[in-house]
Amino acid sequence: MNVAFPRILTLLRKERGISQKQAAAALEVSQALLSHYEKGIRECGLDFVIRAANYYQVSCDYLLGRTADKSGAILKAEDIPEDDPNLKDYKYRGSVLPVLNKKLTLNSVSVVYELLQKLNNKALTTEVSAFFSLSIYAVFRKLYAANPKNPRDLFSVPDFFFPSSVMAEMIHTDAVIGALTEGKAVAGEPGLPEEAAPALSTDKLAAEYPMFASSLLNLLRNAEGRLSPPPVSKPVKK
Repeated sequence: MNVAFPRILTLLRKERGISQKQAAAALEVSQALLSHYEKGIRECGLDFVIRAANYYQVSCDYLLGRTADKSGAILKAEDIPEDDPNLKDYKYRGSVLPVLNKKLTLNSVSVVYELLQKLNNKALTTEVSAFFSLSIYAVFRKLYAANPKNPRDLFSVPDFFFPSSVMAEMIHTDAVIGALTEGKAVAGEPGLPEEAAPALSTDKLAAEYPMFASSLLNLLRNAEGRLSPPPVSKPVKK
């Protein structure tokens, strides 16, 4: 069974703001059967996939989770807009993979900071920035340490202490971000009011951030590919 299909099928219906009953009628199936499709209880046939793709105006590849772009397009490094004009036309030697991932990351971070600017919450912006900084610090330090000839005095935190301390601080920062986005005050700093929380969907992201939405959606898809739990095997009957 395609694990992405039930989630995306449900997402498309909810983004359109229609009930399961309405969608079932439009897709020419019973509400019970559509419910089974959305929950992943039953597999549908190819004809339903095509019908759903036409109804929601997306590609079959998007419905099946093979691409993060509703049109079915597969991103290439040269197709992704560059956030920083100073980096335009900059070429990496060797694999195109660093170019692609650099653009996905920078463009996605741009969306995050534009959202933070609209929210205008100083504490939240500070903590998100700290989380990004800690991530870059940890990666750069490990790359730096790969060559034992590099002078160690660049860093004040001892080698034996830095991995666990960075991880602990990132977990703490993540917890603070979570509390702030839930509207809770932290250390006297106000959280994000519920009415100020951004209303987001794939269509709204594409409309508000036309240059960078595709990068963000692909980054989310790639990240979840690493986080997906392994398939649960059914117990063997004795």
